Amino acid sequence: MRSSDLYTVIMAGGRGARLHPLTRDRAKPAVPFGGIYRIIDFTLNNCITSDQRHILVLTQYKSASLERHIKRGWNFLSSELGQYIDAIPPQQRISTDWYLGTADAVYQNFYSIRRANRPYTLILAGDHIYKMDYMKMFQFHLENKADVTVAALEQPIKRSKEFGVIEIDESSRITGFQEKVSNPKPIPGNPDICLASMGIYIFSSDVMYNALAEDAKDPDSDHDFGKNIIPKIIKTHRGFCYPFKDENKNRSKYWRDVGTIDSYWEANMDLVNVSPLLNLYDEDWPIRTLQVQAPPPKFVFAQTKKEGGRRGIAVDSIVSAGSIISGGKVDGSVLSPDIRVNSYSNVVESVLFNRVNIGRHCRIRRAIIDKGVNVPEGTIIGYDHEEDKKRFFVSPGGIVVIAKGETIAPPRKVFGVGAPLNILKDDKRPSKSTT
Repeated sequence: MRSSDLYTVIMAGGRGARLHPLTRDRAKPAVPFGGIYRIIDFTLNNCITSDQRHILVLTQYKSASLERHIKRGWNFLSSELGQYIDAIPPQQRISTDWYLGTADAVYQNFYSIRRANRPYTLILAGDHIYKMDYMKMFQFHLENKADVTVAALEQPIKRSKEFGVIEIDESSRITGFQEKVSNPKPIPGNPDICLASMGIYIFSSDVMYNALAEDAKDPDSDHDFGKNIIPKIIKTHRGFCYPFKDENKNRSKYWRDVGTIDSYWEANMDLVNVSPLLNLYDEDWPIRTLQVQAPPPKFVFAQTKKEGGRRGIAVDSIVSAGSIISGGKVDGSVLSPDIRVNSYSNVVESVLFNRVNIGRHCRIRRAIIDKGVNVPEGTIIGYDHEEDKKRFFVSPGGIVVIAKGETIAPPRKVFGVGAPLNILKDDKRPSKSTT
């Protein structure tokens, strides 16, 4: 088994409509996560740790920031050794259409993929967060002499509408594949659990080429791997299911789609727990990204009540480089680089993107504030959802989202200098984060 026999294609053109407005100006894989990362970093890290150094990233929807991030943060591979991570927008070599589906995206890039001349092809999604060694899956593919192998994760059957569901026999050979159905077949012996496709596929390249070429001729096809390609291939070829082996080293397997505002917020809140489900500090599985050149974070002011009572503190939080907590308090939150939290303000259970400025005497709770937003002095967000809905997007779980470039009108009344941090009687973090 040679890692160079496997060619990697990452699907990163997703619109991510359910993450709107965070995806209003960027593709879903480019959405920031965990302070300093982008969502696509986790898939790219899996590739590098799995010794995959020939990677094609297929982009489409508002891809400028994603392509810029890959170019600046993932340019360490050796071109002299033929290694690369190439981000490619639609080339329209085969047709004048934009990508019509995941299968069509690969088909439209046959020229680049076939030129690599690798006997096996690994297809990945660029918008999921997990840790996985793809070489273990590749070995499974070879040992079973499979034509296609699909990675799967056990999920409650009540969530089957969210995934493609795999049916297998005793040898893990795929006997059925249903895309997002309400009553799928459960795994043998457990009526409450099904096998959900993770959108990770390994193909014998020739089999994939033939299947995609045939699918391209079908006017009734959705040109999708899960809906069309996999169900057809397993009828005539050897398809196997690979059970997800988590490299996260935790008590439960970690895989997140973060496809909605609420799931995205929850995944970020997990990171500030004492023992988070996702371990970002594992030296055996480092998470690389584009590192900004910024000074260390700083916390200033420790005044007594007589001096004004300002204290710059952060608890149970991630605070990234370049951020200054200047007399304010941050509790249970994730702060990206270059954040400013000014005096007498309180930020609770929130996610702040790069270069957000929180003015004095603000109260921010259960919010996501996008890049570059200036929050005026005395602003209150997250305490009155009826008022929040008049100005911002509020998720079903009650998370307030302030979009990139949004101008927030100053409040008519601003609290006086030295106002206590608990000026609102419910201005504190609950004992457990819930939506």
